[in-house]
Amino acid sequence: MTETTPQTRTFEWTGRTDGPGPEHARWHSTVQTAPLEQLLDGAAPAAGQVPGRDANAQGTDASPAPAGGTAGSGAAAERPAVDLIGFSSDAGVARNKGRVGAAEGPDALRTGLASLAIREPRTLTDFGTIVVADDAGLEPGQDRLSDAVAGSVRRGAVPCVLGGGHETAWGTFRGLRAELAAKAEQAGTRTPRLGILNLDQHFDLREEDRPTSGTPFRQIAELLKAAGEDFVYGVVGLSEVNNTTAGFETAEALGVRVLLDVDCTVQAAVRFARELIDSVDALYMTLDLDVLPASVAPGVSAPAGYGVNLDIIRAVMLEAARSGKLAGFDVVELNPRFDTDSRTARTAARLIDDVVRALA
Repeated sequence: MTETTPQTRTFEWTGRTDGPGPEHARWHSTVQTAPLEQLLDGAAPAAGQVPGRDANAQGTDASPAPAGGTAGSGAAAERPAVDLIGFSSDAGVARNKGRVGAAEGPDALRTGLASLAIREPRTLTDFGTIVVADDAGLEPGQDRLSDAVAGSVRRGAVPCVLGGGHETAWGTFRGLRAELAAKAEQAGTRTPRLGILNLDQHFDLREEDRPTSGTPFRQIAELLKAAGEDFVYGVVGLSEVNNTTAGFETAEALGVRVLLDVDCTVQAAVRFARELIDSVDALYMTLDLDVLPASVAPGVSAPAGYGVNLDIIRAVMLEAARSGKLAGFDVVELNPRFDTDSRTARTAARLIDDVVRALA
């Protein structure tokens, strides 16, 4: 099969404007845009000093300045910078025999974020979206995502990947792992132990002939085993009825930590997350929106019949964000074709904003 070279798409940030000045700041007036190639070729400057187009500059080049401060100085420079990277793909969902539409997720998430108010200075940069146009483009698209995520970590930012099906995870994790290992080698220290916190009703540990949205954590487990590294993987919100006995046996053999959806309370879920976080040096968090009840998140590839309440999912994500160990995160499986009044996109956008606000 001939591989398809993934393309890159930009997003025009627009939204409600109440007036000039930081007191009226919203995401659309704060986010700076920059070419994805800056992350891929290592040309992206240190986080907080990203040259790009101001979302409100109407096509003119401008030095980016976060709301309430100048780039690279003040409170915004002291808070972790966040890089948005879109991954427009539902090829893995199609391979997994799911309902497609997640490729439209990245821009729907951005639209949900656009008019949210910015209360504190922060540095946000959007590097556009990697587009997987067809089935043959999935693997090269995942490779490009890995390179982009690595470039984001290299410049000192926290990458936030907007998916896409859960095949996104294979790209996000590899990028985080590669750059954390490279930094450790440069510093002459050991490679950090990178754990995975997955908020999801599925294990996504399937064994298939080729990658799908149901295989990313099996792929990661095999990658780490070959490298002699620990596979530290915890799932919050797993549904017993949506995972086979074979899936549970695989998870047990791999030492996967599990908190079932029916056992989720705020206290239990936060304790589960804290124990996993305490056992690693760095954390990759991935939110599959199908972990939420279908009434809250109807616009997903596989709606939950039970799901975990929003306040519980939010508490877990805040625990990770405040830990000081969150290396990067992604939000996946938003399917705008099945969303109701953008309900799922709005919920996801709020959770992303909460994480960005809480980052330590």
